[in-house]
Amino acid sequence: MTRTTPPRPLDVEAVFPELAAYRGTTTRLHPRPGAPTVADSSVGGPLLWPTGEAWPVCTEPHDRGTGYRTRDVRRARRGDGGSLGPQDRRRLLDLPDDHPVPMIALAQLYRRDVPDLRPGPDGADLLQLFACPFDAHGRSGHGTKVHVHWRHSAEAAGAEVADPQPEPEVVGFDGYVPEPCVLHPEQVVTYPFAGCLPEELCERLDAWEDEREEEAEEQTVEQPWTDRGPDGDHGDETPDIPRYQYDLSVPPGWRAGGYASWHTTDPYPMDCQVCATPMELLLTVDSGEWDGTVSWRPVEDAGLPPHPHASPTQVVFGRWGELNVFACPGDPGHPHRWSIQ
Repeated sequence: MTRTTPPRPLDVEAVFPELAAYRGTTTRLHPRPGAPTVADSSVGGPLLWPTGEAWPVCTEPHDRGTGYRTRDVRRARRGDGGSLGPQDRRRLLDLPDDHPVPMIALAQLYRRDVPDLRPGPDGADLLQLFACPFDAHGRSGHGTKVHVHWRHSAEAAGAEVADPQPEPEVVGFDGYVPEPCVLHPEQVVTYPFAGCLPEELCERLDAWEDEREEEAEEQTVEQPWTDRGPDGDHGDETPDIPRYQYDLSVPPGWRAGGYASWHTTDPYPMDCQVCATPMELLLTVDSGEWDGTVSWRPVEDAGLPPHPHASPTQVVFGRWGELNVFACPGDPGHPHRWSIQ
């Protein structure tokens, strides 16, 4: 089934014509529960990974035995073992802190399926994304460890594929365990995060939104008696005001290419550590497909309950945030960088 993003609530370029110079595209991946194969672009599906090829592992020192058994996470989601919570975290394995831990396979994307997916080194067309299932990396002792693997799909076609594919016995956080999802890629228009626009334009956007909010408050209407709340008070109904940041610029959800959101940290330089070239967004892994604003909810999903459709992958980064992975536009073989928002 296709997924179709509704038209934006208003034409922002009609209000701010200079935004036309910043117009771009991003491909919303629209992951939904399914049964992908190694030949498919997917989240949480089997990878095109030849037998005998070394699987990515994490060897950075950190505790790797405290958490949840991966199989218990999946059993709980099926309703076979009750829900898991922080109270269920416990020491499950005794392993040295540098013992190799298989990384979790989050996704694989074929460029043939994803219009805005950048090419990999030497024209590689298949991106495979991994993450360590523990948050204990870097000098601060916490943080995400991501690995991006590129391959030429034609070279692996027909090869015997690893089955079963490696995965960690224990994960530090159940949000690193993805549910198998098929993708419904859709290319949409996008604009930069407001804080990445010229200061003068950003200030005008803020003033425009403030003015519209004041107008909306003046139009607030009191609900009829039949809509009174349980305490007998009238409810208020304020018209929905499209906001640049939430409705008109960067869409939520898993997507490839386009602009990154910086809603948690505010923008900061993301330059290549090899050549100092400003990096560009490769992929966004989002904890939800839509949140408080539903203007981005696909037409086909209208009326559905928020779960599991708002978070079909069950992947969570940060505090219900997103992982942005960046690539060097000068040389895609240079190391990737990432941020959590």
